[in-house]
Amino acid sequence: MGKGGESQPTKNASGASESSSKEAVEVLINGTLYDVTNMKHPGGSVINFYAGKGIDATQAFDNFHIRSKKAAKYLKSLPSRKPTKKVNSSALLKDFDALTKELEAEGFFKPNYLHITYRFTELIVMHALGIYMLFNGYYYSGAAMLGLASGRCGWLMHEGGHYSLTGNITIDKFLQIVIYGVGCGMSGGWWRNQHNKHHSMPQKLGHDVDLQTLPLLAFTEKVAKKVGMTQKLWIRMQAFMFPVITCFLVATGWQFFLHPRYMLRTKKWGEILTLVIRYTLFYKLFAPLFGVAGVFKLYFFYNSFAADYIFTNFAVSHTHLPTVPKDDTEVDWVQYAAVHTMNCKPGPFNFINWWMSYLNFQIEHHLFPSMPQYNHPVVSERVKVLFEKHGVKYDQRGYLESLRVTFKNLHKVGADVFYG
Repeated sequence: MGKGGESQPTKNASGASESSSKEAVEVLINGTLYDVTNMKHPGGSVINFYAGKGIDATQAFDNFHIRSKKAAKYLKSLPSRKPTKKVNSSALLKDFDALTKELEAEGFFKPNYLHITYRFTELIVMHALGIYMLFNGYYYSGAAMLGLASGRCGWLMHEGGHYSLTGNITIDKFLQIVIYGVGCGMSGGWWRNQHNKHHSMPQKLGHDVDLQTLPLLAFTEKVAKKVGMTQKLWIRMQAFMFPVITCFLVATGWQFFLHPRYMLRTKKWGEILTLVIRYTLFYKLFAPLFGVAGVFKLYFFYNSFAADYIFTNFAVSHTHLPTVPKDDTEVDWVQYAAVHTMNCKPGPFNFINWWMSYLNFQIEHHLFPSMPQYNHPVVSERVKVLFEKHGVKYDQRGYLESLRVTFKNLHKVGADVFYG
């Protein structure tokens, strides 16, 4: 991959002969260099993580586009050439590719419509129960139930955003937009653009957007080298502030500034409509019962609960793990999943599987992002065998232990930043 040496001219999609240019920006996929110099990638700027960087993008391309026939067809239309130097794939990557093909052949990437029905039914029941409780005087528990339902909308839209809900990209994208907009007040388009970057290179500085959390939060001192004293003081207290106010501030900032701004800039009128539906329903349902001021108080509590639920569970699987230097070109797809994500054990009666909607299996999710998430516990045993064969640690911890190391990291980073 990269600039390489001179090669014979190749034919492009129109049949015209083209010579490889030393200035061409190329990406290596399945042993072929593709010229993406003038390409506008539909999935956003994530392609720049690989193009011209000397990093093999084979596993990323295959796993991100496993359901897209258009992607493979478009790739073949690009000017291409063979590298002047032979590209050797590691034994680990070869075995991973073989495992991926086996799982695909066995149907692990196919959706289960009974499971989908259960997930949507659960959301409807939880919202109905929360509304019932509020109208019958159970204010705090009712608001908490609605907050939990909103958080679980976040889990379900995550499935849709990976196109692993129904397996139909168009339908899944639509469902994700509706679930995330009405259920969480946020933008599906923004999420897909940013989340793909996280999946490409988790915990890599300058690449993983989940590390770009300032000014409210710092998961590593490496992102907070140039901050003022006021911000240092805030970060010093971040382990305490995270569940108390930070999660709420992040969610509110996304809902009322960052995501609406994205929708307006990109003219996503359908997503704006979901926000109109969300806030109209909330006001019409609860204003007669609580009044205008009461509606704002209810929304604060409901949104705080939802934000704590979703963001805390996100944090336990990544944020306390080692980071990757910005200019690294050695860490591959499997290593990113193995070293820079981790799993939480299912817990008694598989409660954590439900609590985190199977995203406690982050290793499997990062290896196979297009696989329906309820299949992760099943395939995890085969991933363990793969890792054991190649001497790779399979990092799986209890949920409480995961919480402990997450908040310990927040405290340590806060101290490191404050005291310098």
